[in-house]
Order: sequence, then structure tokens, then C-alpha cells
Amino acid sequence: MLFSTTKVAVTAFFLLLVTSVSFAQTGGIKGIIKTSDGVPVELAMVAIKGVANTATDKEGQYLLKNIPAGTYTIAARLVGLNSVAQNVTVNKGETIIVNLTFNASSQQLKEVIVSGGKTNKFAVKESNFVAKMPLKNLENPQVYSVVSKELMAEQQITNYDDALKNVPGIDKLWSSTGRSGDGAGYFSLRGFAVQPTLVNGLPGLTNGSLDVSNVERIEVLKGPSGTLFGSSLISYGGLINTVTKQPFDGTATDVSYTAGSYGLNRITADFNTALDKDHKVLFRVNAAYHDENSFQDAGFKKTRFIAPSLSYKVNDRLSFLLNTQFLSAEGTNPTMLFFDRGTALKVNTLAGLNYDPKKSFTNNNLSIKTPVASMQAQMNYKISDQWNSQTVISRGTAKSDGYYSYLYESSKSVAGSSKFDRYISDQNSTTETTDIQQNFTGDFQIGGMRNRIVAGLDYFNRTFIDNSSAYAGLGLVTLGGTDTGVLTKQNADAAIAAANSYNNSNTNQQVYSAYVSDVLNFTPALSGMFSLRVDRFQNGGQTAAAADRYSQTALSPKFGLVYQVLKDKLSVFGNYMNGFTNVPPANVSIDGISSTKTFKPEHANQWETGVKTDLFEGKLTASLSYYDIRVANVILNSGQNDVSQGGKNYSKGFEVEIQANPFPGFNINAGYSKNTSKLTGASADYEGRRPESAGPEDLINAWFSYKIMNGSAKGLGFGFGGNYAGKNRILNRATTGVFTLPSYTVLSASVSYGVKAFTFAFKMDNFTNKEYYKGWSTIEPMRPRTATGTISYHF
Repeated sequence: MLFSTTKVAVTAFFLLLVTSVSFAQTGGIKGIIKTSDGVPVELAMVAIKGVANTATDKEGQYLLKNIPAGTYTIAARLVGLNSVAQNVTVNKGETIIVNLTFNASSQQLKEVIVSGGKTNKFAVKESNFVAKMPLKNLENPQVYSVVSKELMAEQQITNYDDALKNVPGIDKLWSSTGRSGDGAGYFSLRGFAVQPTLVNGLPGLTNGSLDVSNVERIEVLKGPSGTLFGSSLISYGGLINTVTKQPFDGTATDVSYTAGSYGLNRITADFNTALDKDHKVLFRVNAAYHDENSFQDAGFKKTRFIAPSLSYKVNDRLSFLLNTQFLSAEGTNPTMLFFDRGTALKVNTLAGLNYDPKKSFTNNNLSIKTPVASMQAQMNYKISDQWNSQTVISRGTAKSDGYYSYLYESSKSVAGSSKFDRYISDQNSTTETTDIQQNFTGDFQIGGMRNRIVAGLDYFNRTFIDNSSAYAGLGLVTLGGTDTGVLTKQNADAAIAAANSYNNSNTNQQVYSAYVSDVLNFTPALSGMFSLRVDRFQNGGQTAAAADRYSQTALSPKFGLVYQVLKDKLSVFGNYMNGFTNVPPANVSIDGISSTKTFKPEHANQWETGVKTDLFEGKLTASLSYYDIRVANVILNSGQNDVSQGGKNYSKGFEVEIQANPFPGFNINAGYSKNTSKLTGASADYEGRRPESAGPEDLINAWFSYKIMNGSAKGLGFGFGGNYAGKNRILNRATTGVFTLPSYTVLSASVSYGVKAFTFAFKMDNFTNKEYYKGWSTIEPMRPRTATGTISYHF
């Protein structure tokens, strides 16, 4: 580990030396892009054709680096405005200043943005988090999807799970339970289970469902991404990164009120302002108040959320950013039926269960509290025109406090009589995370080839303290019939006290990592990404047992190639990506002799190829990809108190995603995915079968929206779309047999009207009132038809 860290440091130092030499052979251009009345323009594209391009920041500033000496034409363009251009001469070792002005006022610019007539408003692909450096989508050999705040606002999304319905290839396995350790929601992605555990590219652990009021966008990275993000918080299928709203230079306030079915009452507020006359200190706060009942006979959710953030620009080189989030949440956990995984199924269809989805089998007095608090502090320093430093500290705390219950298939069940035992626990746990990162990003030339590099060190610490009670029996439920349990707080406490068993665990995990990633332009059109991570994992258990205390070291490489067939319009790509999981030792007993077995980290390797587009001045953004993921070193359980390592799991498929603006006012967000997964070299129970975490093989998502741009009905908008999911084998074992949830199509529609500072909107989800279910060796009913209305005011 020390050798690897030293090697990274020496490499960074060498690159700094080379950079100074390289810059002496080239020059640069910087400046500010403004409107005719002097207002800075954000996200204007500035380019020298065939040489370099970039986008302006929030202050309208841009910087083009490593430009060979010579005379060029520099141009700035923004969709909806006429471009502006100027001839410039670049000298070796100099950075010249070129300021450009659009022939439009800030008011005209605002009209262009508001009208959306020529913008693909659902395509928000640019990200500093996906590659841990500024890298355009068409230059990135990895596929990722983005759910923008504009799309969430149009769909009147009030919960995080619904936002992810807009991502191709992802499907919910089960809702957030709030229980100790793993209470966040689970989703299937490329055949593997994943949770939303990253916020702004850093650990953002939660044991409940996140509030969307502070979400700028949600980024879903596809495929094993261990090289840049490690193993502790991601999955082989990919990762989910939530990007929060940041302070900006300006004063604005947005408030909204949403009311809907099943007692939904929601108020949100977003306030932003500068705190000093020089606009160096910027402040923003988002807040939400949310109350909602279940569609079942019992159940509720209450959340109170506030997220203050502060930025401070000391000078042109040094700036600070602080993001905080505080969520207070209480509710009943969702109703789930757990099948007995050790015996043959008594029924294998929904009809055979005789299940009424409106029954909750719980009580509003048996609730659980899941508060979450997080803080991210960031320092950014511009070392030179080629190098930047970023230092980040992240802290998070998630708690579970209250009752969690579930129904487990009873041994008393027989064919035609589905019986489930109810179990309940008093949850009392705390998870704390700390992450410290130091990143250096560079953009320079070596031998005439452009290099964009990130090199970083990462320390991650997670402590899990669990003092929850064991699960106690509280009645026998016969679906469609009787319930022998009396659901009161007093009876639950008595059952838990009678069991008289409590956890007393304190587990600490530490991960020390170093990583480097370089995007090398062989030519302006052909680039390669070369990345490597070394990861040292240490687990400290409560006891001295080897199975509790262990360490492992893993290497995770990543390679990718991108060729832009049409510069900034069409690219083909291929990648090799790696992910890994640390595997704890196991205590085994063979012929009465006990021993401890140790294992290597489990590894997943992906090969992928595809096409990305950004055509017709950004009106058509699309991707098509085929992937093949192979997992090796899977742990196998022989069923005879022995475990071994050597199982395999493969997952392959293809995905299509389209975001389009075919004509003014009309926008499309759609996708399709096909996934094939199978376990091989596995235990007899799973051999040759599709994993239960893989979800449906086929998924379709689509949303179409149209807004009238002119005339007396200007501001009137309509939306329509939905989701299709194929059959889902939620239980798939030799011992149990197969239980399959049927395929379904759920449709939604909306109408909105915007006039001046007001927006009025109405939406109906699942307007056909389709009965459908999710599951992962479980069955969970989803919401029937719901209606919501929202009024928003911006000032």
C-alpha cells in the first residue's frame, strides 16, 4: 500500500514537471461571455473548431488550454441565439484574454431558456462526478443516465423511487424498509442489486427514502465502477449518485404546494441569495414538509427536511463549498410477504395466494423513525492553468429507531391455504460514515497528445452499532382469512420482552485507496481512458474471531476507447470495467473439525461496446450499448457446514436510451433494456438459474411532453408516459421452485399551465388502476391510481 501510494505521488510530481514543459510549447485563451446588457452567460459553448472547446461557468468564464501557437477563429454559441466569433493569435507560453458578447439582452436570453423551443430539456449529461473530472458524455467510454430536476418537476415527482422510473435498465426490487443496516430501497441494475448510496460522488448513506426537494439530478452509472468508486457503496450493475442543488450568484425563491390521494400534503421551498455585496459568499437552502398515508388500511409517512448550503469564493484560485442535509422521517414499513426459502412453494401464482393488496397487516402505532444527517465540506484550489486540487470531507449518520415487522411463510401453510407468521423487532441502530478524499485533476499535453488526469487518495470509515432486539412472533396471518395477532404497541413490547434477545454488535470498516485515471487523446477524435485503483480493506469486528477481523487488498483496472466519428456529434466506444467485493473469512466444520477459511476478493469484469449521439444541435441525444459482465470467485455453500470459492455469475444485455426534441415544445425521454443473467458453477439450488436480484428481463420507460409555445394557449403543457416490466422470477431455486410475478404496464398523464410566476399542474399516476407487484424472494404491492395537484410560485 505504501509503495502504491508513493508511486502515485511520484507520477503526479513527474506530470507536473512535464506540464510546465508542455505549456511552454502552447498557449491558452480565457475570457468572459456576456449578454448585450453585461450579464454573464452560463453554459455557452466556446470553441476553436478542431482544436479545443469548453463551456462557460456560472460567472460566464471559460478557459481553452494547450492550444498550439497560431491564428484561429474562436466562436461562442448558445442554442436559440446567433453565434459570435473573433479572430485571435495565440503565442507560445501565453494566455490571452478574449471576451465575447451575444447580441441579446439578459431578458431575451431568459425568454429563450423559458420557451424551451429549441432545447432538449431532458438531456442533461455533462457531469464532473461520473469520471471524477470534467468529461463530456461523447468522450466518456462509460454509459450513464441522468434524471434532471426539470423532468422530475414536470412529472410532479414527490419520492425518490419514482424518479428512477425514468432510467433504462433499472427496476425496484423492494421499497425502503428503514430497518437496521440496509434500510434504503433496493433496485436491480444490469442484473445486480444496488442502492442509492452516493451524494455528490461521496458516501451518502441513508436507511430511508431520500427527499427529492434538494435533488439537482440523479446520475445512474452503468456497469461495475470499482476503479473510481471502490467497493463499499456500489454494485456490479452500477451505482446511483444523487447530485444536490448548489448555491448560485443571484436571488431567487421557489415555493410549491402539492396535495393528492391518500392524504398527501407536501410543501417545498428553495431560497438562494448572496450574503455579501461582492457576491463571494452565496447561500441556498431547500426545505420540505411531507405527510402521506398508505393506500392500504394502515400505514403512513412523515418527513421534515432541510438542506442549507454555502459557497465562498476567496479569489480566482481558492473556493470553499459546504453542503448539509437533515432529514427527520417516521412511518410504518411497507408490507412485504417473505417466502420460505428452504421448502417447496405451496403456490406459485398470485391468484393462489388469495392476497388482498389493500391489507397492510400492521398498525400506525408500530412505526419506525429513520433520521439522517450529512455534511460535505469541499476546498477547491487552482494550482495552475493545468492543475486543480480538490479536498473533500464527508460525514453522515443514519439511525433506525422503532418497530419493523414482516410476514414470513409459515410451516403451517398447505396448498390452498397461505399462512404467514408475523415477526416484529425493536430496531435500535446507528450507522456513521466518514470519507476523506484528495483529488488532483490536470489537463495538459505530452508529445502533442492531450491528457486529462485525476489522481486521488481516499479514506473511508463506516461504523455500524446495532442494539436491536431479535425478531419475536406476533400472530399468524391467513391470507384472505384470520389474523391471530393483536397489533398494539403493548402486545409488541410484550412479545419482544418475552423473546429476551438483543443484538450487541459494533462493527468498524476502514478502506484506504489510491486511484489514477488518464484520458489520453491520441488524435482530436480518438481517445483512451486508462485507470487503476488499489484498495486496502480492513474489517474490525466486536470479537477477536478471524471471521470478524480481516483485511484484503484488491486491484481494480479500467480501460476504454472512444472514437468520435463526427466530432461532438457521434461517437463509438468500448470499455473494460472492473468491480470487486471484499469477502469475509468463514468458520466451517467438516467431520467435527472446526477451522477458518479465508478467501480472495470477488471480482466482476465487464466488456461493453456501443454508440452515443448528440445530433441536430443537441436535439437528439441517444446511446445504444451491449454489455457482458462476468463475476468470478463467488462463494458457494455446500449445505454441509462448508463453503468454497469458485462460483460464477454472468449478466449480459443491451440498452437503448433516447432524449429528443424533434420540434419546438415537444420532448421525449425513453429507453429499453434487455438483460440475461445466470448463475453457473453454483450450488445445486441455484445452478443455471436467473438470480432473484436480477429483476425482469425486459424493461421499457417512456415520457412524452408537449408545451404550447405561442398564441393564446401559450404555457399549456401535456405529458404522457409509463413503464413496462416483463415477468419477474422473484423466487427461483431448485428447493423452492419458481414464483413468477406477471408482466405489467403502468401509464401516467399530466397537464400543466404556466402563467407569469405561477405554475399549476395536475397528474394522474397509474390511471388505468393496474394491480402490480415488486419482489426479491418477497411480494410487495405497488400503489393503485393516484392523483396529485401542484401550485408553484417563483419570485
